[in-house]
Amino acid sequence: MKFTGKAHKYGANVDTDVIIPARYLNVSDPAALAKHCMEDIDPGFQERMRAGDIMVADANFGCGSSREHAPLAIKTIGVSCVIAKSFARIFFRNALNIGLPILECEEAADSIQAGQEVEVDLGTGTIVNRTTGQTFQAKPYPEFMLELVQAGGLIEQVKRKVATQ
Repeated sequence: MKFTGKAHKYGANVDTDVIIPARYLNVSDPAALAKHCMEDIDPGFQERMRAGDIMVADANFGCGSSREHAPLAIKTIGVSCVIAKSFARIFFRNALNIGLPILECEEAADSIQAGQEVEVDLGTGTIVNRTTGQTFQAKPYPEFMLELVQAGGLIEQVKRKVATQ
């Protein structure tokens, strides 16, 4: 599974309250959530964001409240992958549960800058900064995680498995 897009760069400790502000937690429609993704930390994000773009961040991305709204808003706005030095444990699990690809790679998180073109291969764990030519190595996704992401998340994967039985 490969993705290519422009990088949107963030610092450390990006919490779920700035990914999707609490005032929108009464919204259940993913498209409505996406309209407010990152608005408190990056007001121009929605205008710059293009389907397939990639978020890059420092350590502890997705810390704070354990809300599934945060990775859902990121996925629905069209982010193809999030690369960070590390992720908050609950965000990590929520992201995978809804099929949002995430990769931990310190070197990539340090080197990739906003606006640079990035290519990610989940199967090999390879991250290429197409702008600079640098290549980074993250841990590749095992087959079961690739299947989970390709299915669109845990619920969709279970639905597919039940339908084939």
